[in-house]
Parts: sequence; structure tokens; C-alpha cells
Amino acid sequence: MADKLAFELVSPDRLLLSVEADAVAMPGMEGDFGVLPGHAPVISALRAGVIEVEGGGDGPDRVFIAGGFAEVAADRLTVLAEDAIPVADMDRADLEQRVQDAREDLEDAEDDEQRRLAEGKLALLQEMLAAVR
Repeated sequence: MADKLAFELVSPDRLLLSVEADAVAMPGMEGDFGVLPGHAPVISALRAGVIEVEGGGDGPDRVFIAGGFAEVAADRLTVLAEDAIPVADMDRADLEQRVQDAREDLEDAEDDEQRRLAEGKLALLQEMLAAVR
């Protein structure tokens, strides 16, 4: 069994993180789960939430993702995220304003489709806000 896990976090526009980690915790669709070196192979869908990297060195140790997929092998973990933002780069005041705007959009929704989109946006923003608290 290896001592470290090769971890890569990829968003649609860039490779956000590539480190050797001791452990990585992720927000799975069925609940949060962790990956250590020697983990059994698995592919899992991820929901919006925070990925926490332990022992990864200089890179961000907490990254918010807006969902995606994780591919786990015994010695590596690759996360393909819909969107990824280091938690340290998130601005709480900006997020609070965006949550308020999303609530107003939800109130102003004129049909089911607009309501569904506004609810999804609001839920994502609330998850982001929870990550910075």
C-alpha cells in the first residue's frame, strides 16, 4: 500500500489541484466519504459541497465543488468537477448578496421552469455560503 494518494481536481476550464495527499474527503451523492491510499476502486457521483485534502502541501486544502464525479483507484483519485472554487477565494459578503438576489429571483419566477432554475441556483449558493461559515 502506498503512503500517499495522487489526487487531481479538474474543472471544465483548468486543472485546479494536483498533489500527493494523505486523505481526501468528498461530498458523495449518498453521503460524504473519504479516500485513503489503498482504497478499493470506485466511481461515484458527487453533489455540491467541500472537498477536504489532508497532507496535500501548498495547494488549497478546502475546495468547493458544484457537483461532479470521482474516480478512485488504489493509488490515485481524480475528481471531475462541474465547477470548483478554493474556499479561501470565496467572499462571504458577495455570496450573501447573491443568495438574496436568488431569493428575489425565486419570488419573481413566473412559471415552473423559472422556479426550478431559481431553486437550483439558490440551493447551490446556500451550499457555497455554508462552506465559508
